[in-house]
Amino acid sequence: MTEHRPWRGVLVATALPLNDDLSVNHDRYAEHCAWLVENGCDGVVPNGSLGEYQVLTPEERARVVETAVAAIGGERVMPGVAAYGSAESRRWAEQAGEAGCRAVMLLPPNAYRADERSVLAHYAEVARSGLPVVAYNNPIDTKVDLVPEILARLHGEGHIQGVKEFSGDVRRAYRIAELAPELDLLIGADDVLLELAVAGAKGWVAGYPNALPRASVELYRAAVDGDLDTALPLYRQLHPLLRWDSQVEFVQAIKLSMDIVGRHGGPCRPPRAALLPGQEAAVRAATEKAVAAGLA
Repeated sequence: MTEHRPWRGVLVATALPLNDDLSVNHDRYAEHCAWLVENGCDGVVPNGSLGEYQVLTPEERARVVETAVAAIGGERVMPGVAAYGSAESRRWAEQAGEAGCRAVMLLPPNAYRADERSVLAHYAEVARSGLPVVAYNNPIDTKVDLVPEILARLHGEGHIQGVKEFSGDVRRAYRIAELAPELDLLIGADDVLLELAVAGAKGWVAGYPNALPRASVELYRAAVDGDLDTALPLYRQLHPLLRWDSQVEFVQAIKLSMDIVGRHGGPCRPPRAALLPGQEAAVRAATEKAVAAGLA
């Protein structure tokens, strides 16, 4: 772990294990966080999209953070604090700090297509919590695009220390580095991992390590070290799974892969529906091929 930049390295956007009645299984979640660290991951990001934060009660959401901290320590936990209102996001950041976390991850306003002034005010408000903030750029889902110029301004004003980049446009890595060289770029989509690692990423907020942590960590370490002889063949092997991270059904796909490798993925809460038969067959085949290759 990096003492002052706990968002560096492989931080898993954790899937949340649910029981058959769709209640949260906190014991299994604690065990999952510990298992990820034991298998080489640097930490976890609870209450992200993969953790189905939108359909959790406030009590569940707070307990998820507390469970992760109790399992692996607050310095390894960077919760998502997205909410419709800036005041609510700030409260979640404060809750994270009280639980022992050292940083939080924040989407821009996502209840509407916010303009730049609103985005700046939103991040300024949450930064007042006192915890370092990593921005999360996901223009596909939020309809707000944190372009490099906005990121540079947010960083210049002290509101963010890093960005999880999920736009899929790997060219932005170089523009961000030019405009804000001290802003840490984190890989935000599994299927552009190699491209962003080569471009200088300092971390990966990752989905598929929920199912395949050891192989995923090996891939990331090789990629950031420039060891393409190791990274490229592994990336090709894993890419049929990694690309699911950029699909609408990414939560269901990752949970299915977890089930196949012997972890507890389990169901999702509505409105997420089960995978269609063809989707399930594709995920199952790719996962089983990865297992057969010794990547699980």
